[in-house]
Amino acid sequence: FSSLLQLLSNVLLWDGIVQEDTVRDLGLSKLLNRYLLLNLLNTPPGPDNIEKCNKVVACLPERWFQDLKSGSTLPELQNFCQHLLQ
Repeated sequence: FSSLLQLLSNVLLWDGIVQEDTVRDLGLSKLLNRYLLLNLLNTPPGPDNIEKCNKVVACLPERWFQDLKSGSTLPELQNFCQHLLQ
């Protein structure tokens, strides 16, 4: 998990340098939804899972959420949000 999280963090650091769509596709659609979420879903509920989710959220660029309405999220984060609500 930690290697994938570091890779996600590094990919998301390219936001603002590389096109946002490219960064979101690689970081969220590919890394988060394909690999990190699978790990999170297989981690038993509890403090370890919460800590992993917090680390994922900490990687996300805040500016992606500035224009969103309250209670909404990015389409690529729907599955992650569903996991958080469970």
